Amino acid sequence: MKIIDISRDLLTAPVYEGDPVPEHEWIKTIGDDSQYSLSAICACLHNGTHIDAPSHFLIDGESIEEYNLEKFIGPCKVLEVSEGIITGQTVEDYFPRDCKRVLIKSHGRAFIHETAAEVMALYGYDLIGTDSTTVEMPGSDGAAHRALLRSNIAVLEGLNLDETAKGDYFLIAPPVRIDGAEASFTRALLVADYIFWSNAVK
Repeated sequence: MKIIDISRDLLTAPVYEGDPVPEHEWIKTIGDDSQYSLSAICACLHNGTHIDAPSHFLIDGESIEEYNLEKFIGPCKVLEVSEGIITGQTVEDYFPRDCKRVLIKSHGRAFIHETAAEVMALYGYDLIGTDSTTVEMPGSDGAAHRALLRSNIAVLEGLNLDETAKGDYFLIAPPVRIDGAEASFTRALLVADYIFWSNAVK
């Protein structure tokens, strides 16, 4: 089985402007009057590779533990797109209609317009992922997030797709359970040779 790790390191991934920089602290180390190592982190839940829950932008939205985990496990497509704004017309012209999970590769320079989210909802998408720190275009008020989350489309941000070719994969990226939270970290993985799964999972 060929597994591709498309997660970014939590401590060195780009930090969204205004978010706190994550910190890793050693509390105990082996040999320093301790028989074991122990550490702690302090980080925004939107650092690194993470999933946004509906409650991130919707007042009555679900929190992260309420998500249906099937959204994060199943066939997906990686698309390479040009930098800039992905509009509804872009989705109609270039995005697949036969896959519920799509990951956008743009070296962190493509963003989603709310019209694109509306077309994705019409196509029945379960998840949209991006290698940008956010799906939101610069200067936006959160319209893309709201359009996606209101349509029950999961948002997976901060991916590392630099070494991943466009094509078909099997995605495994469930969120860490943090009850009541508006987001959560994930270790996002792609399986490149999942033929034995393809007929069993939609």
